[in-house]
Amino acid sequence: MSKRSNLTTAIYLFIVFLSGILVGAFGHRLYMVNTVLSVNRQPRTPEEYRRRYVEEMTSRLKLSTGQVASLQRIMDETRQRYRAVHETYRPELKTIETEQYQKVRAMLTEPQRGEYERMRAERARRRQQENSSAAPAKR
Repeated sequence: MSKRSNLTTAIYLFIVFLSGILVGAFGHRLYMVNTVLSVNRQPRTPEEYRRRYVEEMTSRLKLSTGQVASLQRIMDETRQRYRAVHETYRPELKTIETEQYQKVRAMLTEPQRGEYERMRAERARRRQQENSSAAPAKR
């Protein structure tokens, strides 16, 4: 009788131990999935960023309706100023980009140049797709 009860006890202990492993593995996976998802939920467009920023400012600082309106105006002014500065430097940036392209192309062999052109075309297509899929609605 004692042998049977020892065997039963051993089986129960094994089942409890095994269930602990399964629950621990499930909990770890659930934690990791939630952690990874929360890290990857970064705003992808300026509008998403702005919406989240305003929401955080409103909730954490308890902004009034007037303060939210002021914050929106400040952000509009900042966006306009940023765009103006960006437009001012765009020709210079384009010149730098063109010079880099010419220097890289000059150092490559003819077969490498063909592949380099294909790489640039692929990058341009990807950038265009990203811009078109995340194109913000103009206000």
